[in-house]
Amino acid sequence: MAAPTTTWLITGSSRGIGLETTRQLLQAPSNVVIATCRSPSTAVELQALSEGAKGKLHILPLDTADMSSIDAVLKPVDEILGEGGLDYLLNNAAINVGMDTGFSFSPDDLLRTINVNVAGPGHLAQTLLPLLERGRKKTIMNMTSGLASIALDCGPKCATYSISKTAVNMLTYKQSKARPDFTVICLDPGWVKTEMGGEGAVLEPHESVSSILKVLGSLTLEDSGKFFNRDKGVIPW
Repeated sequence: MAAPTTTWLITGSSRGIGLETTRQLLQAPSNVVIATCRSPSTAVELQALSEGAKGKLHILPLDTADMSSIDAVLKPVDEILGEGGLDYLLNNAAINVGMDTGFSFSPDDLLRTINVNVAGPGHLAQTLLPLLERGRKKTIMNMTSGLASIALDCGPKCATYSISKTAVNMLTYKQSKARPDFTVICLDPGWVKTEMGGEGAVLEPHESVSSILKVLGSLTLEDSGKFFNRDKGVIPW
């Protein structure tokens, strides 16, 4: 008996963790992956994943900094899903303006970062809510960072990014309380060798993503509202 189809929507799929997540999910014929990015026409590596894929790949334009772009994605996603629903929403896309501090950040950068990293994922979940309600898994993963933890005491670095990701964690908590029938988590992928991870990162994308997918596959409603690392360890707020 064939496995039931599992549907995924991933933001920021043209590179880094989003690209690798798409790659790994397409190894299973039961997965339907809706990979989104700002410019599908130039996402050469993402487009190439359709060749030899066991799962089904759909690529759609989506700019999480643009609320009208988020609004516009509902119709094509609905058409792809047909009568089915969306099982997993993976809010992966984000920006990091760098090594600023609480006394050196740019207010404009902070507002732009919160728009991309917090308002975008939040509005996307609102927009896709009817499709998530039809899904079997009803799961949202908001990508976060250990830098968002006050308890870990990570110091002054990356103030703007850290503030935005702390807000993402609160968004996750609020979503989980608003919809107790959903599983909503925030997850730190680790320090990964991507453009955002920068010099010194210790994890290859495939290592991080394989762990993330194991966590997603093991989730239950009891996990909703929690802040996990890639090994499903609970990170203190």
